[in-house]
Amino acid sequence: MIISLLDKKFQPYIKAEQIQEQVNKLAKQINADYKDKRPLFVSILNGSFMFASDLFKELTIEAEICFIKLASYKGTKSTGNVITSIGLDVPLHGRHVIIVEDIVDTGKTLHEFLPQLINQQPASLKIAALLHKPTALVHPLTIDYLGFNVPNKFLLGYGLDYDGLGRNLKEIYQLVED
Repeated sequence: MIISLLDKKFQPYIKAEQIQEQVNKLAKQINADYKDKRPLFVSILNGSFMFASDLFKELTIEAEICFIKLASYKGTKSTGNVITSIGLDVPLHGRHVIIVEDIVDTGKTLHEFLPQLINQQPASLKIAALLHKPTALVHPLTIDYLGFNVPNKFLLGYGLDYDGLGRNLKEIYQLVED
């Protein structure tokens, strides 16, 4: 079913059941990798809140979560600038840290954010991303826990938005090109 938001149309791309299946797989892997380590999850707002919530609910290990707000999108395009509007207020020294990101496309956001985290000398630093656009990647990085590789198309739903709308959709939709 095609949906309309503002001036754009979107078609279904990834079903809610597929998303949950991948989230469960990632949680199992993290549970195994971090047994007895108590990792700190740093969820990047706004987009990752649904993924972070669902992932966190599936963890059976002791873990903590905090949030930071970074942004680089306006409408359907990246602005090329990463803006920090809510900063990280948890010390990372000696902690096992997992960054939770909704989508990695160019990699610019993490490219600018990771050095700030590395300077705090965490015991380990990993990235969990629900979505990755390999053909859009400009700043190479390793995604340690990945849900889906996707094409370089604008996506909406499950935390991803178009000018603030559509985050509440349970599925992920793809922009219908005119």
